[in-house]
Order: sequence, then C-alpha cells, then structure tokens
Amino acid sequence: MYITITAQSLSGNYGQSASAFVDYLEKENEGKPMPEIESFFDQHHNEISPEKVIKEIDGNKAKLKKTEPKFYSITLNPSQRELKAIGDSPEALKQYTREVMKSYAKAFNREIDGRPVHVNDIKYYAKVERQRTFKGSDKQIQENQPYATKILELKQKIRSMQHGETIGNIDKIKKEIERLEREAPHQSNGKRIVRDMSKPGHQSHIHIIVSRKDVSNRYSLSPGSKYKASVVEMNGKLVKRGFDRDLFYTNAEKTFDTMFSYKRNYVESYKARKTYLKDPKLYFLTITRLPSSEKAIAFNLLQKTGVNTTFLSIPTNKFQLTLKAINTLKKGIGRAIESGSIGI
Repeated sequence: MYITITAQSLSGNYGQSASAFVDYLEKENEGKPMPEIESFFDQHHNEISPEKVIKEIDGNKAKLKKTEPKFYSITLNPSQRELKAIGDSPEALKQYTREVMKSYAKAFNREIDGRPVHVNDIKYYAKVERQRTFKGSDKQIQENQPYATKILELKQKIRSMQHGETIGNIDKIKKEIERLEREAPHQSNGKRIVRDMSKPGHQSHIHIIVSRKDVSNRYSLSPGSKYKASVVEMNGKLVKRGFDRDLFYTNAEKTFDTMFSYKRNYVESYKARKTYLKDPKLYFLTITRLPSSEKAIAFNLLQKTGVNTTFLSIPTNKFQLTLKAINTLKKGIGRAIESGSIGI
C-alpha cells in the first residue's frame, strides 16, 4: 500500500478553490453510463455530488491565509497483488477508506474541546478511481521514447511527401514505422505503450480530499505539520500539536491486512520502505535472510517491477553488495516505490 499526502497547490489553475481538483477527479466519469459512475463518499454517506464537495471544502477555511493550503490530497494506492486479494472491489475499497480515516484522525496529536481528534471531526470526501494511465515519468514511456521519436520523424516525412515537398517511397516508410511499433520494448495488448494509454491489470486507487479545518471550522488539522508529536506552551497553557505520519502509514497497512486477512510480504511493508530509504544495504540484506518461501515471493514481486535481483541471489554468508550493485538495485526499487507497484 503506497500512500501519499499532498498539500493543495496554490499556483496555476487551482487558486483558492477545490473546484479544479474536483473537476480533475471527475474526468474518469466522462462518457460513462450511470451504473459505472463512481461518486464521492465520506465517512457516512455515498453518492455525494462534486458540487457539494466543492461547496463544503471551499466553505470550510475560516481564518486561513491565502498562502496556506485549504485542503490536502491523500491517495491510497493498493498494489495489484493487494487488489487481487479483494477482487478489485470498489465497495471493499470504500470500506477500507473509512477505516483508514479513523487512523488519520488518531494520528493527530491534538485535542478538540479537551478530547482526542475523532474521525467525525474530519471533513473529507473520497472517490475510487478504476484506471491509471501511463505518464512521461514512467519507465515504459522513457524506454519507448527513442522509438516514438523515430516514428514521429518518419510520419513527418510521409506528410512532406504527400504535400509534394519531398520525394520518397511512402510504402517503405510505413513498413519501417510498423517495424518500430512492433520492436518498441514495452507493449500493451499488442500496441506500443504511449502516454495517456490505460495501464493493464487492476489499477483501482482512492483519492481523498480532506479539509485543513475540522468540521466545526474552528480547528486547523494539518497532516503537513513539521511537528511529529509534541507538547508546547502557548499563552501559559500546554498545547498538543503535530501529526504522526509513521503512525498513520503503519496503521493504514495493518488495517488492510486485518480487514482482508492479507499476508504481507516484507518488500510490501512500510517498515521495508523506511529501511530502504535509510539503509539500502540493510534492506537488501534483510531480503536475503527471509525464510525461503517469503524470499521467493519477495524476489518474484521485485522481478515483476523490473528489478534485477541477481545480486540478491548470493548466499547470505557471502553477501557483499558493492556500491555499483546497491545503486543498480536502488534505481529499480525507487521506480517500484514511486509507482506503488510493490505496494510500499
């Protein structure tokens, strides 16, 4: 489970309203028949209109400065393995989201009217999306780019010939284009992968738009706080502050495993991700020391993301990773983490 928390963008077209972000989340519904449309939902209600989401988020920003985010975007990105475990069920993802938001509330080291923050204090709206598309930063697009560039050049040549600007064999060029299309390293359903093409397999994920202010519009609840969890003195009173992201991520993962009886492999865990970021060598060494069955699953998950696991096949008692080997593995793991494809 790869989770991100991002502050509202106050530049470009986003401005002070949630409208542009909500419109972006509605794009997947365009052209779909009513039964297939995914609506917004919150902790207690389904079928919430985008107009209501905009109105509620925009109207809940008392005393916030123009330079402060009015809302945050949280994305819950299950891996394909996790989605397979729940049958890629939108209803299961909605149920999971509501439990995750309980963990979100508990991660605040704050009090409201003398009590801990509760999920009912959080104003949020969520939406399940079923598809993802390839972007320019994806490995498949980058490695197909030389072919895309050459194909574009050849198509321009054909247009030039058709306009009488140059002379050449159009049929021969078309055959060359067909060859390049076939030989591009990354294909989906027999076609060269290009930007904005839908990704294959289960791609469901959840977008959550959560107000910076609580439902009463009195308290600021920022998951972007630089304070993890602390108590400070303000105006002669001790005040709790902060948001514990580690606690949130850990509990979100545990919630999924408990709800769906999911057997999480080490490389899918938040603990593994933290180890990878802090000490890559320990991360890889830990994988080699897993029980045989778990190690086999870990290797399989990594290989599916394109990570070369050759270095990890060295017997543990002889395991010595060179700097080159570590950097090679880090590059692959980094891509897998960013795409959420191994769920960490």
